[in-house]
Amino acid sequence: MKTQNYILVLLIAFSCSMCNSSKKDKEDTVVEKTVTTDNDKHEVLTPEDSLKMVNHSIEVKGDVEFPLNLTVDSLKKMKVVTIDDFKVVCQSGEVKKDNKICKGVLLKDILEKAKIKQNGHKDRNFYIVARASDDYKATFSWAELFNNPTGDNVFVLFEENGKPVKNGEMIAISKTDIKTGPRHVYWLKSIEVFKVE
Repeated sequence: MKTQNYILVLLIAFSCSMCNSSKKDKEDTVVEKTVTTDNDKHEVLTPEDSLKMVNHSIEVKGDVEFPLNLTVDSLKKMKVVTIDDFKVVCQSGEVKKDNKICKGVLLKDILEKAKIKQNGHKDRNFYIVARASDDYKATFSWAELFNNPTGDNVFVLFEENGKPVKNGEMIAISKTDIKTGPRHVYWLKSIEVFKVE
C-alpha cells in the first residue's frame, strides 16, 4: 500500500510540475509578444523635434567617383519625373499617406551622376543605403536599380501634392514595393554606396 501511495504522489508531483512548466512557457510567450509589440511602436515627435531632423541637402558618398551634395534646387536641374497616386502603405497594410501627385528624380539617375566605382561591366556587387537623419535605413542592390524594372520606380522626391516635402525636404521611395512604408525614407540625409566584399 505504501508503494502505491508513493507512486501516486510522484505522479501528482510530476503532473503539477508539467502544468507549471506549461504555464511558465505561456508567460514567457506573452512577455515575448509584448516586447515585440513595444518595439514596433514609433516615438511620436513634436514639431520642434521633427524640425531638428530636417536636412537641406543629401550627401551621395561611398564607392562613387564623384561624391555629391544635393539640394532641392540641384534635383530640380536634373531629369524631374512626375509620379501619380503614390500611397505609403505600412507593414500592417494601413495606408499612412496618399499622394495624388509627386515630383522627384530617379535614384539611378543620381547614382549615374555620382558614378559608382566599377572595375568593368562585370563588377556589379554593390548595395545602396538611403539613410535618414534619425538613422533609419532602406537598402537597394545594384541589380535591383540597374537591371530590374524596380530601378525605374525608386525616387528621391522633393514635392508632394504640389507642395515641398515637409519631412526633411527630400524623401526616398520605392513606388512598386508591395508595402511601400519600409523603404519610405523621410528626413533623407545620405545615399551611401558600398561594395559587397
